[in-house]
Amino acid sequence: MGRIDQRIAVVTGAATGIGAATAKMFAEEGATVICADVNEAEIERTVSAIRDAGLRAEGHRLDVSSEEDVKRFAEQVRADHGRLDILFNNAGVDQEGGKLHEYPTELFDRIIATDLRGTFLVSKYLIPLMLDSGGSIINTTSMSASAGDLDRSGYNAAKGGVANMTKTMAIDYGRSGIRVNALAPGTIETPLVSDLAGSPEDDSGRQFREAQKWVTPMGRLGKPEEIAKVALFLASDDSSFVTGETILADGGVMAYTWPGKMLFEKGWKTN
Repeated sequence: MGRIDQRIAVVTGAATGIGAATAKMFAEEGATVICADVNEAEIERTVSAIRDAGLRAEGHRLDVSSEEDVKRFAEQVRADHGRLDILFNNAGVDQEGGKLHEYPTELFDRIIATDLRGTFLVSKYLIPLMLDSGGSIINTTSMSASAGDLDRSGYNAAKGGVANMTKTMAIDYGRSGIRVNALAPGTIETPLVSDLAGSPEDDSGRQFREAQKWVTPMGRLGKPEEIAKVALFLASDDSSFVTGETILADGGVMAYTWPGKMLFEKGWKTN
């Protein structure tokens, strides 16, 4: 028997990266996985991969920033399944925008709409499906919720908001048997990272990944499957007394206060 056998799980942002890896892992552990993403073609690939393995999944196009889209989606989940046990609010976008006085308002609004408002909307309309029997909600935030990043005020604001909203949700629904936690990845090898920093084949992408050898104590980018394992822990009964927490999975980046010797110690960069 799997760790989440016979449970109904929704994963947003399930087309690629962390979302796709988590959807597959949830299915392998016994859940029926409802995969949602704004990218309809990519979400079908995720669903097909799960079904080809003889597991249970379905796909839905969903723009988490659209209240009407989310309402329709929640109504469909209710009609098809009648309940929800696990919600992984993973849909998100990121983009640099310059210093705050230069930052485009439309970019700020787009990131807030997807990362923060989207988490709010999906939770608002799906939580009623969890009230009778309880469940687990996992919100994807980021290590960037805990500290600032150069030229990324929109992303920092959105992810910081998700982390704090997670605590409020945990208090609101603790007596209803619903646990709510946040998962804060570091830099993970996903299509989003390749879009932002360059692919492993590009010069800029190779330079970026080389920099991780000293920025990250573990010396590398994380893998989507490594984050999926943390999501599975939070979704399962193994975390039955964990709620209102933000779980960092960042390879140790947030373990130090400043780089110190890491900036000039050759052994640190090359080991």
